[in-house]
Amino acid sequence: MRGVPESHQGWTFLTNHARVLTAIAEDRTIRIRDIAARCRLTERAVQKIISDLEEDGYLTHTRQGRSNEYRIEEGTVLRHPADSGPTVADLLALLAHHDAEHGNRKQQLQTPPHARTPEVTGDDVGATHG
Repeated sequence: MRGVPESHQGWTFLTNHARVLTAIAEDRTIRIRDIAARCRLTERAVQKIISDLEEDGYLTHTRQGRSNEYRIEEGTVLRHPADSGPTVADLLALLAHHDAEHGNRKQQLQTPPHARTPEVTGDDVGATHG
């Protein structure tokens, strides 16, 4: 089977359901094969997860030609009783914030120091050099 993801040993903080939902939140027209590649799951596992999410009211989809467009029901609360307060939108916002910070750090690490642009501070605005 082509593209079988590498296995993972041990526990993780996020479930595969959260990973799939996050991928869909970033691109409402993402293909199942792209979700599978991003989340390191099989396409069949992604289809099952999407089915679970739809069955429990977290997600719906409509056909747009040959592809799907997903809609996340952001006001739904998280499933576990201990998590009863935050909504799906709260979770996705937290993950998006983390990804944004992580992406910025990763980009800074990959950019050589001499190629980085200096940060502009309030002290720099309107300063004249003479």
